[in-house]
Amino acid sequence: MQITIENETDLQIPVEQIESIASALSAREIELLVIDNDAMQAINSEHRGKDAPTDVLSFPLEGEFAGMPLGSIVISADKVREKAAEFGHSDEDEFALLFIHGLLHLLGYDHEIDEGEMRAEEKRLIELYDLPKSLIVRTEE
Repeated sequence: MQITIENETDLQIPVEQIESIASALSAREIELLVIDNDAMQAINSEHRGKDAPTDVLSFPLEGEFAGMPLGSIVISADKVREKAAEFGHSDEDEFALLFIHGLLHLLGYDHEIDEGEMRAEEKRLIELYDLPKSLIVRTEE
């Protein structure tokens, strides 16, 4: 398993932690792009029709054959910092939470239409990696 990282910001990425999380869930390659809110807003507008920045986007690749990457995860460094400050935990923890969320989407989970499976898996991973509660788990309380 390999994560190809393109970090267009000065945010420090917890590489060992996200590699551990990714390799526990998939053997396929993942592309990770870390950008600022302006770039995220442009991508969100183009791909989802929402003209605002968001924290994480996932772009799974269709089909599967040997050596095919799982897909791409895009994370806003600005949102990482903003949410970490808002919820009182480290940038690294917030990054890991967003990475988990994005990775689960690449694996086919969809909290908008499932019966809670994504939330349950997210909660399991958060506990396994001793992370603070994710945005989804927070909204349940």
